[in-house]
Amino acid sequence: MRVAQVCPYSLTIPGGVQGQVLALSRSLRTLGHETRVLAPCDGPPPDAGVTPLGNSIPLASNGSVAPLAPDISCALRTIRALRDEDFDIVHLQEPLCPGPTLTTLLFSDRPMLGTFHRSGASSAYAALGPLVRRAAQRLSMRAAVSKDALATARGAVPGDYEMVFNGIEVERFAKAQPWPTDGPTIFFIGRHEPRKGLDVLLAAFADLPPDAHLWVAGEGQQTAELKARTADDARIEWLGRIPDDEAASRLRGADLFCAPSLHGESFGVVLLESMAAQTPIVASDLPGYRNVARPDVDALLVPPNDPVALGLALRRVLTDSALAAELVAAGEVRANEFSMDRLAERYVGLYQSLLS
Repeated sequence: MRVAQVCPYSLTIPGGVQGQVLALSRSLRTLGHETRVLAPCDGPPPDAGVTPLGNSIPLASNGSVAPLAPDISCALRTIRALRDEDFDIVHLQEPLCPGPTLTTLLFSDRPMLGTFHRSGASSAYAALGPLVRRAAQRLSMRAAVSKDALATARGAVPGDYEMVFNGIEVERFAKAQPWPTDGPTIFFIGRHEPRKGLDVLLAAFADLPPDAHLWVAGEGQQTAELKARTADDARIEWLGRIPDDEAASRLRGADLFCAPSLHGESFGVVLLESMAAQTPIVASDLPGYRNVARPDVDALLVPPNDPVALGLALRRVLTDSALAAELVAAGEVRANEFSMDRLAERYVGLYQSLLS
């Protein structure tokens, strides 16, 4: 099969959907299916199988900032790519986002599968209402990555959906070279914005023992403020945006991974990556994280926006080696249940059902 993966978000800016699109495309190629990714790129494409559709602009979305490309030039490039490539299947990730996915939905004449990732209320869905529902009727099949994503999608576009959970490239994390540490080390990676709860983690970390260290990867609207607030704490290392290989290596080398998000997490891919890297997890108790992490089995889950509870859980994992080992052992098994190769096989089955 010749498959188009269409992503609305810039592939050169880290994000959960972008990571899913690129990894799924690699697995589909491994299975023998010619796959191209159509997406905005703010710089050189991160993969040889990408058709760049132009630059993105940052737009507020779901308590975050999304790198979207809703301009006319991107739409024209999308239409040209769809016309020039003889795709058998067109797979839209977040099909109702403004930009290449919505353009594809309106102009493609091939069988289309739409995967919905968003969790939580959408002002765009609410504002566009009937237009969104009418456009979504052009999808041959719809899928959702979690129960929360399913509820959000059905709220905008009622109908039948396939439940298709996200996946990870297990071996990439399991075989990463561990990054060296200088003592008990916690790793955080994500955008520095209120929704991700980095300020809660910093408040909790302040009360941890002097030999504890914290790696903070990523950047965002809160970076300057939070760095200034913690400037006197030499235990914190601000890494900025790091390459994927370094992220996997640091995840593998850390003694603990922390995901202190406050809301809006549809599916805990980053938790699965930590499990595959054999690193114990402390995370907020959110429905999206419970999709993959069973409380006190695969991770310690604590109430969101509670620095005291978070600090106690962090200290517990760092000081209780038996608990950490139990979390790692359960997490490895759990991660393998969500391998990207399994996900690719699941999607191939859906593609074939559409073609038949």
